Amino acid sequence: MSRIGRKHIDIPAGVTVEFKNGVVTVKGKLGELKQEINCKDINVVVNGGVCNVERANDEKQTRAYHGLYRQLIANMVAGVQTEFTKTLIVSGVGYKVAVTGNKLVMNIGYSKPVEYVIPQGIKITCPDTLTIVVSGISKEFVGEVAAQIKAKRPVEPYHGYGLHYSNEVVLRKEAKTAGKK
Repeated sequence: MSRIGRKHIDIPAGVTVEFKNGVVTVKGKLGELKQEINCKDINVVVNGGVCNVERANDEKQTRAYHGLYRQLIANMVAGVQTEFTKTLIVSGVGYKVAVTGNKLVMNIGYSKPVEYVIPQGIKITCPDTLTIVVSGISKEFVGEVAAQIKAKRPVEPYHGYGLHYSNEVVLRKEAKTAGKK
């Protein structure tokens, strides 16, 4: 049996979890999230303050979905209480970022500034000119938006210029040394 799928999800006060017609709906103080369960062998049972994900058989694909959907529901419960955040660091000479209106404007070494339109349900802040903080209630959407922003200027391995996550280790390569004596 899946170790992740077996764990129950504690539902805190102020959060409601509902399972109808194959869709799990989680409501909390920060908003509402929905997740469709695409496997007919997976069932979500809500009893009081506890949510359990159960499976009907031990087929390989059903076991995989068991742990997946349990963790997605747990992330939804956590997200409607406190927002998920990802922090990106901008490193490079003359690089800077700022939020203007509903756009993130990045001067990251191209001839023109790169503009990224902030999607609905995501908050982007820039505490300083070299930091971008992406936050929202959906963990997977926050990660997707952060990855899209990071892809605008991948980290260059020799000087470390570009965008990277705050907890990411940037591997640096050694420069050429053949001509030096």
